Amino acid sequence: MRVVIAPDSFKGSCESPAAAAAIATGWRRGAPDWETVTLPVADGGEGTLHALIGSLGGQIVRHTVTGPHGRPVDAELGLIPAEGPAGRLTGVVEMASASGLHLVDPTPESAATATTYGTGELIKAALDAGVERLILTLGGSATTDGGVGMAQALGVRLTSATGARVTPGGAGLRDIATVDLAALHPGLARCEVIAACDVDNPLHGPRGAASVFGPQKGADEATVEMLDAGLRRLGEVCASLADPESPGAGAAGGLGFAALAFLGAELRSGFELVADAVGLGSAIAGADLVITGEGRLDTQSLGGKTPVGVMRLAQARDVPVVVIAGDVSQGASGALAAGMTAVFSASPGPGSLHDALDRVEDDLSRIAESIARLWGAASAG
Repeated sequence: MRVVIAPDSFKGSCESPAAAAAIATGWRRGAPDWETVTLPVADGGEGTLHALIGSLGGQIVRHTVTGPHGRPVDAELGLIPAEGPAGRLTGVVEMASASGLHLVDPTPESAATATTYGTGELIKAALDAGVERLILTLGGSATTDGGVGMAQALGVRLTSATGARVTPGGAGLRDIATVDLAALHPGLARCEVIAACDVDNPLHGPRGAASVFGPQKGADEATVEMLDAGLRRLGEVCASLADPESPGAGAAGGLGFAALAFLGAELRSGFELVADAVGLGSAIAGADLVITGEGRLDTQSLGGKTPVGVMRLAQARDVPVVVIAGDVSQGASGALAAGMTAVFSASPGPGSLHDALDRVEDDLSRIAESIARLWGAASAG
């Protein structure tokens, strides 16, 4: 008997590799004769870097880069070694590590000035290391600069009508008059770039980056209008490089558009990208049970987050799937209706959020052991 354990991260408490290991430990206590296969996964947002490294191996290299506020921050770059003689060194850049919302105190000022320059510095470090395949994740941004900061870090020159370099952040986008790619990092010519994106918003307009996501980054109404006008100007100047109406162009404050225009990227579903990279479908095909999970299972989870992605792969192969969540909120009934075999909360009962976050790995191990014993008893019966 074989169980595939493929959770997302439990945000605020443990990354997906640690969650998968904790569930596997508990399962082996409850069903020691089962084979356990751990494949940490993610949906392209925060935690994707650790999920890929946890499943595929490789190393995480720390770099000091420019944060969204213009000050230095420590960020992470993943490097996954090539496999076989025709393999390619793969780099993983999680933009939230360098330009994430968690790095700022969201205000109208931060929303207007936050820059993706540090994300560009991480990409440059990956290219300098010789990567020939780059995975860029677009979730969790503090920025609405259309990816211009990233582009500038990679050598793209964007100037105003007076020839001055445009200022960092979305506030400078309205001044863009010309774009020059002559000094673009040469490593991009030999590198395949895939951007993990789980939104289909265009660059600007009512469904654009500023209008939809700006408020959660601190933008008030006036700032949203200013940022949207800047993104529109960016789209006009760079229309020959990419279509600002492309689905996903508005991801990460317009970084999706910059990935298309300056990196030649392919935008893909974050979960599908990770699932393909780690071979999740093939692993599930020979399994007797799949366990997935995340920190909170709610109505948003049913819109395409990791548990539902895992469930769909399992359903296509007639394999039952169980989800464990720190908080099942309003998501349990919906998950069962969508096709989950069972839903369990990792929490043993009422308590403080601090305590729950502190003991999540123990709780995951405990509930996994109980599920294993229950599953074994049901199978025996």
